[in-house]
Amino acid sequence: MPTLDDILENVGEFDRFQKQTFFVLCLLSAAFTPVYVGVVFFGFIPEHRCFSPGVAELSQRCGWSLEEQLNHTVPEWGGHGASFGSRCRRYEVDWNTTDISCTDPLGSLVANRSTVPLGPCRDGWVYDSPGTSLVTEFNLVCEDSWKLDLFQSSVNAGFFIGSINIGYIADRFGRKVCLLNTILANVVCGILLVFVPTYLWIVIFRFLQGLVSKGCWTAGYILVTEVVGPKYRRTVGILYQMAFSVGLLVFDAIAYAIPHWRWLQLTVTLPSCFFLLYYWCLPESPRWLISQGKNDKAMKIVSDMAKKNQKKMPSHFEDVKFEEEDGGKQSPSLIDLVRTPQMRKNTFILMYNWFTSSVLYQGLIMHMGVAAGNMYLDFLYSALVEFPAAFIIIITIDHVGRRYPWAAANLVAGAACLVTALIPEDIHWLKVIAACIGRMGITMAFEMVCFVNTELYPTYIRNLGVMVCSSLCDIGGVIVPFIVYRLVEVWHDLPLIVFTVLGLIAGGLVLLLPETKGRVLPETVEDVENFHRQSAPKAKKIYLHVQTSEV
Repeated sequence: MPTLDDILENVGEFDRFQKQTFFVLCLLSAAFTPVYVGVVFFGFIPEHRCFSPGVAELSQRCGWSLEEQLNHTVPEWGGHGASFGSRCRRYEVDWNTTDISCTDPLGSLVANRSTVPLGPCRDGWVYDSPGTSLVTEFNLVCEDSWKLDLFQSSVNAGFFIGSINIGYIADRFGRKVCLLNTILANVVCGILLVFVPTYLWIVIFRFLQGLVSKGCWTAGYILVTEVVGPKYRRTVGILYQMAFSVGLLVFDAIAYAIPHWRWLQLTVTLPSCFFLLYYWCLPESPRWLISQGKNDKAMKIVSDMAKKNQKKMPSHFEDVKFEEEDGGKQSPSLIDLVRTPQMRKNTFILMYNWFTSSVLYQGLIMHMGVAAGNMYLDFLYSALVEFPAAFIIIITIDHVGRRYPWAAANLVAGAACLVTALIPEDIHWLKVIAACIGRMGITMAFEMVCFVNTELYPTYIRNLGVMVCSSLCDIGGVIVPFIVYRLVEVWHDLPLIVFTVLGLIAGGLVLLLPETKGRVLPETVEDVENFHRQSAPKAKKIYLHVQTSEV
């Protein structure tokens, strides 16, 4: 009795129909980039200092250069302007006084320069930037710098809540319906972000955008892996994630060309309107239709697939149904994830690795945004290393296995963060190389945890296990802005030390997991507890009842 995968072998596992579906969904994956890492450009923090009335006029009268003006009028200015005092405090003096000396202005105002009072930036800030960002528009610096952390945390909070609800919608109403509705909601929220005038509304719409965007990306991932044959499924999933890396390159180029955050937001949002055309050019998942008993619609899609692939579909399909061979159905429960020793170990290690992957991946991108180099070039270099990361995974997972490459990726990421922190600032090119190696390592770890997670849980609880463990990814995303943006004020490379500890621990924990290469997916908790066995109970399959014509 043939299965749906057997039919795909006849009508094409990854032929013209699947390639078209794969291509249009990869566009969706690339468009997710501005939502996930947009804070790097939307919330760019330029060099800044307090605005002091009268300083510009005094500088013009005295003929000072910009460096001379800063040395004379900005507290703690040492030629780099990197201290809290130089950015968030100003001299409490009247620069409009007529008899100020041009050679020693402070000395002509007060008897003792060391006793000059300092005060907050009551009249705003001066930003050394040709463009605009959330930071420059709403003055998210100094005492209000935490509001930038909240901006990024809000989208990750949306990811956390939305991934659960959107996952239910995709399972209940279909992948295509879920995809179209989340695309529409994402476009509406993205456009409203451009026009809302206050910081509060920006955070609200950013949260709503997170609520639908990650679920949209996930629905695309599910759909593209469900329309291809089994031997292409993992490769297609990895390439779908690689499309996100292509999106990083495109986003970097657009941000370079458009340095104003509202115009940038509008530019990266409007093309998503074209994704609504997916109503006409994307199929529903035939596997989902079969699971819902909509066999006629499923077979119509399979027939269209065969026609577009120029293949002949086996004739006279009568019925498609699940055949339950175990005589009963187990109900998933959260307690099952921690009930037995091996399940408990798998769950806690996977949760920690999802958390670490998110913190290091997003954290390295954010830290690069506050580094001293060229933000656009550094972003480009770190994005390019994601491509060899994907190819290394494709080459190693079926030859070496999952556990050792995954552990090595985490260890390399952690070690590279430590090396980056220890390299002096004046050797910036070497810091960039070390940071890129760390980015490549954590990219590999992030992509591997996605599919290894599914291989370590039994069928009846697999979706629940992935959902619960991956939720730590979004919790990590909520926390990481505060780790990066707060700790850099203590020491610029302190976040990298935190990343080092997290990465090295993650690499060690991965070695405690069982190897899943060449193993049949577990069906029960008992299978997980006895993963050393080479066989497992026969998996449930979708069977197609074939009625052959009599001769």
